[in-house]
Amino acid sequence: MREAPFLWPAGLARSVITADVRPTAPAPLAYEALWARHDEDVSAAQRLRHAVFAAEMGARLPSLPNVPAGHDADVFDPYCEHLLVRTVAHHDTPAQVVGTYRVLTPSAARRAGGYYSDTEFDLTRLRALRPRMAELGRSCVHPEHRSGAVILTLWTALARFMHDNGLDSVVGCASVSMCDGGHSAASLWQRLSQTHLAPIEHQVRPRLPLPIEALNQTLVVEPPALIKGYLRCGAKVLGAPAWDPDFHTADLPMLLRMSDMPARYRRHFLNVA
Repeated sequence: MREAPFLWPAGLARSVITADVRPTAPAPLAYEALWARHDEDVSAAQRLRHAVFAAEMGARLPSLPNVPAGHDADVFDPYCEHLLVRTVAHHDTPAQVVGTYRVLTPSAARRAGGYYSDTEFDLTRLRALRPRMAELGRSCVHPEHRSGAVILTLWTALARFMHDNGLDSVVGCASVSMCDGGHSAASLWQRLSQTHLAPIEHQVRPRLPLPIEALNQTLVVEPPALIKGYLRCGAKVLGAPAWDPDFHTADLPMLLRMSDMPARYRRHFLNVA
């Protein structure tokens, strides 16, 4: 069993949030969020991550000793809180983990020697935010459950976690596929730098920059669904993208401060004005 240095909202360890959607099957599908408390919970999240990142997206995942085949694990995992969304068991159908996020809290980041984002960006200008800044990462959803309900369930649980633990901002790397060589990522950065760029005091620099100048920056590109959702919630882009050759993505540094979240989203996720 893993220790939980931060508070889980009351009752969140079991079924707390359900979202009904109607797939092709006749019965509605319900989801529930839970925080990992046992090694098997973490393993379930790591298996889903491997299926999405390695098997589906072709990422070269880190190889660590004592990590079973078919698992995505890195050196930050032992320090993180792992949030899972699973289907609600029904009759003879067992529950299945279909979505996950991991959260690195400020105190855990100090024990880990920093955030994962520190490996991709120079976060010096975020120093003043670190005492109450968590990091989100390794988000993924099973391909058969990408209706939006899973992400909604994850975000509701994350918002409650932030609120209950006095955390006022989250940082993370939002990935854009480089399947076209990086032109879409460069064009998206060009667009977002005009509309959603953070103020200079919070801007960061990539350690391995995407070579923007060598790429086409004029494509008309819609943000991926996850990035679009972050922007709607008030997130800002902190600077130019980094190139992640292992995941074959361009990673945009993003920051969401709870105070920047529109009131309608605070009401939706937290039932507060």
